Amino acid sequence: MTWKTPLAVAAFAAAAAVSAGTPAPEGAATYLISPADGASVASPVTVRFGLRNMGVAPAGVDVARTGHHHLLIDTDLPPLDQPIPADDQHRHFGGGQTEVTVELPPGRHTLQLLLGDYQHVPHTPPVVSERITVTIR
Repeated sequence: MTWKTPLAVAAFAAAAAVSAGTPAPEGAATYLISPADGASVASPVTVRFGLRNMGVAPAGVDVARTGHHHLLIDTDLPPLDQPIPADDQHRHFGGGQTEVTVELPPGRHTLQLLLGDYQHVPHTPPVVSERITVTIR
C-alpha cells in the first residue's frame, strides 16, 4: 500500500484537520476565578474556571464557539497543535465542568487553564489563562 491509497489519504487528511485547530472567536479568554495568584490555601483546593466570549460543551460535541477546560498543574503548555495529554498534570474536564476540587501536596504549585475543542485540541489561537502560583500549607 502506498501513501496514495484512499485510506492513507484519508488518514493524512484527518491528521491535518486535527492539527489545524478549531478557530477561537475574537476576544475568547479563559481564566482562573479562584484561587487567586499567590494565595496560600489548604488542600484540597477548589479551582473555579471562567470563560469569556465562548461557551462550554462536552468533549465530542462539535459546536462552534465552544470548548472544554483542561487544568495544567505544575507543567508547561503542551504542543498546541496536538490533543492535550491526559495525565495527573493535564486534567481533562470533558463533561463541561467549570470547577474541581484537587488534592495537592504542601508546597508551591502552578495552575493554568487551556481550552480544548471537541477533540481535546487547543483552539487557534489558543485560549489559555495566565499561569498562577499557589502555596499549599
